[in-house]
Amino acid sequence: MTTATLTSDSTAQPDAVVARPEKAPRQRRANPLVSTRVQSILLLITLLGSWEAAVRWFKLPRHLVPPVSDIAVALWRGFATGPMAKDGFWYHGGVTLAEILLGFFIGSGIGLAIGIVVSQMPKLEALLEPYVAALQSVPKVAVAPIIVVWLGFGISSKVVIICLLTFFPVLVTGIAGFKAVDPDRIDLLRSLSATRWQIFRKAKFPSALPYIFAGLNMAAAFSVVGAVVGEFVGAQAGLGVLILQMEAQADTGGSFAVCVVLSVIGILLTGLLRRVQRRVLHWMPADTSQRTVNV
Repeated sequence: MTTATLTSDSTAQPDAVVARPEKAPRQRRANPLVSTRVQSILLLITLLGSWEAAVRWFKLPRHLVPPVSDIAVALWRGFATGPMAKDGFWYHGGVTLAEILLGFFIGSGIGLAIGIVVSQMPKLEALLEPYVAALQSVPKVAVAPIIVVWLGFGISSKVVIICLLTFFPVLVTGIAGFKAVDPDRIDLLRSLSATRWQIFRKAKFPSALPYIFAGLNMAAAFSVVGAVVGEFVGAQAGLGVLILQMEAQADTGGSFAVCVVLSVIGILLTGLLRRVQRRVLHWMPADTSQRTVNV
């Protein structure tokens, strides 16, 4: 009886197998050098270091090619002055920044408004197309002295020059974007008895937004160029005036420092536009070329 009992118990309750919990795979630490931003900073440091070494190794004249250290000293000297100092970067940079922002918003706004009107009227577009092409081909640098003569050395002449440079990119890209809408979407909205305004708001304008932001990015770069060109022609203050003063004093390092400030203004304006674009175009799929896969 005892043997049978033991046998039945052994068959009824086999040895339990204890399952050991699997160890979670260790997450690999991301290499900071893989980041595009870090690589960009390392590339910049390498280029600046090579520039400094080349100028000192080949003993190039400082009034032709200044070393990076002279440019850094000029930047420090320019920003160490007071906000209203006439020989500092703060005062002249504020004047140039005001010109850039005013010209960019006014020129881009007018270009977008006319693009919307023209896109709604095909006959008007055909009528204005040769005039737009003719005005767009006129070199704005050649017109800048005439505008300064008309409006004087104040900020208004620079704003008008920037408006001329920022108007056409937004106008042309906006019209192209309004034409790029899918015809099936328009037919679908018309079948639902949508009005012209509803078709524009639901189909045309969202489809044109990528084109409009592309034009705005070009206009941002042109606005910086327009401000400097206008100040070169004739101005009382601004970073362009500061460049002319430093070139007259053979201060090439200071001129390069002002160019660095202008580049930073352009980078900040473009970065702000890209941030707005990401928020407005949140419905667009991300670019597959910028996607990363962790292995």
